Amino acid sequence: MFRTPLSLFRTLAIVEAISWTLLIAALITRAVNPELALAVTIGGGIHGFIFLSYGATVILVALNNRWRAWPTVVGLVSAVVPYATIPTEIWLHRRGSLAGTWRLEQTDDPRDGAWYDRALRWFLRRPWMLGILIAAAVVVLYVSLLMIGPPGGKG
Repeated sequence: MFRTPLSLFRTLAIVEAISWTLLIAALITRAVNPELALAVTIGGGIHGFIFLSYGATVILVALNNRWRAWPTVVGLVSAVVPYATIPTEIWLHRRGSLAGTWRLEQTDDPRDGAWYDRALRWFLRRPWMLGILIAAAVVVLYVSLLMIGPPGGKG
C-alpha cells in the first residue's frame, strides 16, 4: 500500500488535515450547544491519535530519506498548525525530500552506516512488524497523554 515514503507521507499529511476539520467542527458544535461537549472528546481523541501517527511518519521518512534537522522539524511542527501538513508535504515533495524508495538494503553510501540504519532496514523489510511497532508506540504515547490530561487542563 505504501510502497514509497512519498505515498505514506502524503496519506498521513492529508489524514492529519482532515482530522483538524473534525476537531474544529467538534469545537464549533460544542460552542453552539454545550450539551454536545462529547463531540470534542471524540474529535479530539481521533485528531490526537492521527497527530501522533503523523509525527511517527515524519520521523520514519526523515530517517529513511536522510533528512537534515530543518525539514524534520518543519514536518513535525506542521502538525501543530491546522492544515499545515498539506503545504509541508508539497514543499518537501518539490525539494525532493520525499523522493526515492524505502532503503531495504545496505549500499556503499557512507551515510548507510548510522547507528539506526541496520534496524531501520530490518524493520522496513518487515512492514507489518514495523506497522505494529509504530502503532504500539503511538498507542502507548496516546494513552500516556490521555492520563496526563488535555492541553490547558480540564476546563
